[in-house]
Amino acid sequence: MKPFLAVLARFGFASALAMIFVISLAVMSSVRAEYGDVVLNRLSEANDMRPVIFPHWFHRIRFRCKVCHHELGFEMRVGANEIDMGKIIDGQYCGMCHDGKIAWAVEDCHLCHSGKPGLETGIRGDAQTSGPGRW
Repeated sequence: MKPFLAVLARFGFASALAMIFVISLAVMSSVRAEYGDVVLNRLSEANDMRPVIFPHWFHRIRFRCKVCHHELGFEMRVGANEIDMGKIIDGQYCGMCHDGKIAWAVEDCHLCHSGKPGLETGIRGDAQTSGPGRW
């Protein structure tokens, strides 16, 4: 109970619950992507890492689309973003928030690289939008 209270005091209730949720997913031996999740595996397995599972809808609950797709520079098209760990460490893309202050730091690899080996890059559920491109 003490670790939860420490996280609660430092990050607030919503962030503490979010961290617990994501950590519980990452602790599973292999996580499969759910509907609406974005799987990033263009570089992961080539570098001996599990694929990244990005819980899009979880982030969407907290932020408007423009935060990531305008202010942080993510294009709204699968495969259009050249994301790699060097850029994230330099504070680009995910690294704008995953800096150890706003959200967990890049040193906690297993929290993002939690996908089942062999997952293909894309959005689960074949979601499409009427926005600037097909997903």
